[in-house]
Amino acid sequence: MSNQSMIEARPLPAKTRRSISWNSREGRSVIYQVVAIASVITLIWLLVRNTLRNMRERGIQSGYDFMGQPFGFDVSETMIPYDVMSTYWTAFSIGMLNTLKVALIGIVLATVLGTLIGVGRFSPNLLLRKICYGYVEFFRNVPIYLQLLIWYIVFTEILPSFEEAWQVGHFYLSKGGFSFPWPIWKLGQTLALIGLLLGAVGAWLYARKASKHFDLTGQQKPVMLVSLALIVGLAVLGWLAGGAPTGWSLPVKGAFQIEEGAAFSPEFLALLLGLVLYTASFIAEIVRSGIASVSLGQHEAAASLGLGKRQAMRLVVLPQALRVIIPPLTSQYLNLTKNSSLAVAIGYPDLVSIANTTLNQTGRAIEALSIVMLVYLSLSLITSALMNWFNASAAIQER
Repeated sequence: MSNQSMIEARPLPAKTRRSISWNSREGRSVIYQVVAIASVITLIWLLVRNTLRNMRERGIQSGYDFMGQPFGFDVSETMIPYDVMSTYWTAFSIGMLNTLKVALIGIVLATVLGTLIGVGRFSPNLLLRKICYGYVEFFRNVPIYLQLLIWYIVFTEILPSFEEAWQVGHFYLSKGGFSFPWPIWKLGQTLALIGLLLGAVGAWLYARKASKHFDLTGQQKPVMLVSLALIVGLAVLGWLAGGAPTGWSLPVKGAFQIEEGAAFSPEFLALLLGLVLYTASFIAEIVRSGIASVSLGQHEAAASLGLGKRQAMRLVVLPQALRVIIPPLTSQYLNLTKNSSLAVAIGYPDLVSIANTTLNQTGRAIEALSIVMLVYLSLSLITSALMNWFNASAAIQER
């Protein structure tokens, strides 16, 4: 018998035979999964069919054709312009951008505040430790809905009117919100913003390179100064390349409100402050538990190398704690984004508020809610994907 015939007649390994046999455990698991997926698809199809049939029988209109019609209601706070002929697509875009503004700013501020409080729980100063502990216990155990209402009352009832606004230079704080100077936007500001983003990317790449250099040689490069030089330097170069515009819109007291400049409404401030303080208390506990998971030997090893407590925390402890911190931190980012839907309780025009008004005007409940679900699902998936990438990059590489 030839070698080719012996190869063809050789039986398949047992593992391979089990993987293609429908009588094996692997085969049955495939069948179960196929049946489960088919059942879910069938259930969804039956639900959609029955819903559409019942809506037709009751004369309820369906479809997304209303999105091209003018929405015809006023939005108190918007990042994009609109007029009387703007469609519901514009209205939902306004709500989505308002939600994104709260979520992005809130995530950054909550992360910074929560990290500082979490690290402060390990401070040798007894008073600082107790303050951090009290903050966590207080804000974590007060419902977020109640906190939003309290802050809304503070900004709309306790603060002075715009005639008696608290003023520091060209900054005003009153019942009308927080007003501050804003540059008159020209090409120079646009190029400066581009330079700022490029500088941030360059600073991140340099920090990674400096970290690898420290791991290989034990020599630490000046990361902070170089990063600031990259960010500020490229931003200034962009500003100079755009003609170095210096015009500013300064807020001034008008007849009925503070005019000019830029402003954050009291609804936005109440929502942002409530979300940040509430979420930061959970992030602080996540950071504390991550630092506590690093063994005492790592602290002692850092001290034996001559590193101070701050250097040991930044260079040794926190990088190892990240593998414990990042997964639950992702959940808190998702919670903050979804909790922003409570803005409807204090009148901030977020996505849910716009959807509720649209529902009342058009009667398209399923369509309006499906758009809200799709937006929040997309935001959650994007956040999870970015945090999973960050988690993979921060993971400790085994040698």
